Amino acid sequence: MFYCIGITEKGVMSHNEDALLINRDVIDSGISEQSIQPPFIAAVSDGVSGERSGELASKMCLELVRDMNYSKDTDLESALLGIHRKMADYSRSDPETHNMQATLCGIAVDEENRIITFNVGDSRLYRFRQGKLRQISRDQSLVQLLYEEGTITMEERKTHVHRHIIFPVLGNLKSEPKVEFLPLDGMEYGDVLLLCTDGLSDSVSPLDIEAILEYPEPLKTRLERLVKQALEKGCKDNITIIAMVYSEDGGRE
Repeated sequence: MFYCIGITEKGVMSHNEDALLINRDVIDSGISEQSIQPPFIAAVSDGVSGERSGELASKMCLELVRDMNYSKDTDLESALLGIHRKMADYSRSDPETHNMQATLCGIAVDEENRIITFNVGDSRLYRFRQGKLRQISRDQSLVQLLYEEGTITMEERKTHVHRHIIFPVLGNLKSEPKVEFLPLDGMEYGDVLLLCTDGLSDSVSPLDIEAILEYPEPLKTRLERLVKQALEKGCKDNITIIAMVYSEDGGRE
């Protein structure tokens, strides 16, 4: 059994273009907390800034993920690309939603407890293990490409003028996105898998995330601390986080 908790917070923005999915629950405000038997998916989505109807895009994306009824027999790549095409078709049909797009980063657990993780865009998956935080996902962004080429440094990524330019995501009308499936060597006792949108990762450093996750407090309290710190550091975006742990009795960590 797995314990999942998620928080989505509009922050200083007038509305929330983020949303989260835990099992059957899609929300764009507040907290979702569940003990779940597999199969299930947990995921975060962020409506792309500058595109129309970002709040609709993220919520629709996660509702379509939920409705795929994931199991070990699901062809996840085909299913996610099918969701991309449904979103693109929907946005073509209405000028108010033209070219709406959304990132997607998630964890799929099948009925045999096998974990598949996936990413489109610049929302992130981290693993916190034995006091150390490791980014599992790879940002699909221009600054990530420049960093990998050696053109800019790690520090320059944070302030680069083009740091918000990302590669095609779900719903893009011009190009099909690349769904990346991420390496994960199972879960050990005490591991925390952390999904987040860039409202958190742009505002709170990995070292600060580590420090907060190390607190001997309930996971819910630690996530609330992460949201609070992002806001205190001047986050100008929505903030969404999901944490997942394995628990034999489904208890809260």
